[in-house]
Amino acid sequence: MSEGRGRLAAYWERQQERLDELERKRSLRLPTWRTRKRRRTLSVLVILGDLILIAGAAVFHRQPEPVFVVCWFGGAVIAGGAHYLLRILTGKMSGGFSLRLDEREREWRHRVTYVSYQVLVGLMMVAVLYGLVISGTEDGGPRGAMMACALLVTGTTLSGVILGWSLPDDDPEDYTDFEEVSPA
Repeated sequence: MSEGRGRLAAYWERQQERLDELERKRSLRLPTWRTRKRRRTLSVLVILGDLILIAGAAVFHRQPEPVFVVCWFGGAVIAGGAHYLLRILTGKMSGGFSLRLDEREREWRHRVTYVSYQVLVGLMMVAVLYGLVISGTEDGGPRGAMMACALLVTGTTLSGVILGWSLPDDDPEDYTDFEEVSPA
């Protein structure tokens, strides 16, 4: 029994070391972008991309029209790209284990997660109502599914958007430890 626990503990330690190494690498990416202004710009781009996705879902028909294709894929590229960069800039707060965060970061993360979950529930209610309203129309099922997908993507990006908008500027001294340790 204790041998199994020892292997599990060793596995956990290896995972923690791997995550720490990934965080070191991520912290060195985009060092000049680690300002509130850049994060807020990316937050606005994520919301804009999400709104374009929602507009694309609203004009969806079984025979894809150019407006839908442009809106859907354009919104996905804008929102996806900006959200990827935003996750890099918010660092371990948006994607790390809670155990690796300090008390302040943990509190931020819990607050943001709670708010984004509440908004996601509201968006899913909107998706259900939208599906019910259009259920009797032509292509009602696929249109409802596209809207649910667009609203789900919007809801899942909200925690990163809120973090990106509300976090203060990073302290450059937080990253000097990583620069000293990184291999040449």
